Amino acid sequence: MAVKQHKPTTGRHDTPKRWLYFFLAAAAVAFIFPFYFMVVGAFQENPTNSPSELFPTSGWTIDNFIAINSRIDLGGSLLNSLIFTGGVLIGTLTFGLCAGYALSRLNWRGRGAVFTVMIGVQAIPFQLLMIPLYVQIARTYGLGDTYLGMILPFFINTTAVFIFRQFFLSLPESLFEAARIDGAGEFRILLTIALPLVRPAIATTTLVTFIGPWNEFLWPFLITKDSSLQPLAVTLANYISNVSKTAPNPNGAILAGAAALAFPVVILFCLFQRWFRPSDMSTGIKG
Repeated sequence: MAVKQHKPTTGRHDTPKRWLYFFLAAAAVAFIFPFYFMVVGAFQENPTNSPSELFPTSGWTIDNFIAINSRIDLGGSLLNSLIFTGGVLIGTLTFGLCAGYALSRLNWRGRGAVFTVMIGVQAIPFQLLMIPLYVQIARTYGLGDTYLGMILPFFINTTAVFIFRQFFLSLPESLFEAARIDGAGEFRILLTIALPLVRPAIATTTLVTFIGPWNEFLWPFLITKDSSLQPLAVTLANYISNVSKTAPNPNGAILAGAAALAFPVVILFCLFQRWFRPSDMSTGIKG
């Protein structure tokens, strides 16, 4: 008896997928276009908004970077941004990992209350705290015009604590119980068992934390008026508001500064994107 074969019907079922891919591609183009315009304009002699200049074939130059560097010390400002952001990252990862582990895997009195307060702190905008923080750090502690004064308000990030807490809770409890039976202390468990399994959370926290202080200009501008200590975001804001009108190519210089500010974030994402994947939660479990 012959078996009747049915031909697969793909046209009708593939149409929704094609529309989905079309909209995703359109959204990706719309998202990437400002970055494309920034990079192209940074290397153009006369960047404009004209549609004919979106794909230029001539007029390429690096004079925009030279012009803005002559006005704001581009290299020094980038170094200040790296020091500021690096200090914030060290504090965020160190305290975030320890606090997240303590809130998820250690049983101690008041743990729920501390977690509730931490969630409540996230609802308070940082802008509401800037004036009291400025008085406390600059006037009380005398840390105005210092790197430490810029770093301290961001040193502990409750968002990072929440991310690590949720990730630690997803790990199998049997891993920690087996380590405790073998005599391992909590700090050793954190370093040798939990830490290798939370690399996706570390990558996510690093990227999210890096973007915040790297682009922050309100707090560094408030805490220091010394131009030799100001990060690139602050010097760019000062340049746009005070100096750019006198530049021979103000649009190109502004786009060159914005590109210099954006490149480290893009590089960091490319370095960490391979860690944005689920980790093997069953590692170390027998059977």
